[in-house]
Amino acid sequence: MDSAKKVPGGRALVLGAGGVAGLGWEMGVVARLAEFGVELAQADLIVGTSAGAVAGAQLAAGLDVRKAYESQLVPVEGEQAPWTDLLGMGRLIWTARAARDDPERFGKWIGQVALAAATVSVAERRDLIARYLGEVRDWPDRPFLITAVDAESGEFVGFDSTGGVDLVDAVAASTAGPGIRLPPVINGRRYIDGGMRSPVNADLAVGHDRVVVLGPLIREGGPVGRLNDEIAELGTGVRVAVLSPDRAARKALGEGMRMPDQGRRAAAARAGWTQAATVADSIAGVWHG
Repeated sequence: MDSAKKVPGGRALVLGAGGVAGLGWEMGVVARLAEFGVELAQADLIVGTSAGAVAGAQLAAGLDVRKAYESQLVPVEGEQAPWTDLLGMGRLIWTARAARDDPERFGKWIGQVALAAATVSVAERRDLIARYLGEVRDWPDRPFLITAVDAESGEFVGFDSTGGVDLVDAVAASTAGPGIRLPPVINGRRYIDGGMRSPVNADLAVGHDRVVVLGPLIREGGPVGRLNDEIAELGTGVRVAVLSPDRAARKALGEGMRMPDQGRRAAAARAGWTQAATVADSIAGVWHG
């Protein structure tokens, strides 16, 4: 996590979890904002969680944002509906209610659910992640942090270019939703979705004075206590813009278990593209200071 603290001041982009539909929405937002001169991909730090890890890897690597957006409008070869362990998901919901006030305990319990799930193999999942990333295979030169949780200890982990972990493996870890994807093994440890710590992990942008958060899972009227705490940890005087899906985008993304449905990705991307035009001025006010 040290890469989140190296830049005194500067701008950070935080990309949250939200399944493949959330990935599409994030790319739609980023690409359209760029057309208004709001270049979020030029952030001094990018933090990616789950879907945001895929988006962040492409943006940090310098992939053309319009090209990245257009890639969301076509199917990915080998993409399939998620194979979900319904019993495991039931346990996931139960543990979320029982242990959410203790993040490490929660992560450990969720890891047990993930390790017991019956889903597609880790190798198949890794191959699919590589296809989502497209031409991006190596860590970018600039600060980029991918979030994950140790499936056995529940400990939060941040992967970056300094840790010797393969980029595809790090993204596979961050996107390993419990009950949906098996935790990959990295250096002898298994890891699950970084969204199990937080849907956005906005506090990892500490040290930056302008922060934009894209949160596909953030909902109006939904629980925001954790996000508010994360923003407070950024410190006083930090300018923060938080963007969540509007009503049309929420409809495109779906809810809950529908969000990993690859059939929603293109519609969600278009919804993000449309929504971005309505918030460009407010986002620019934070980004350009």
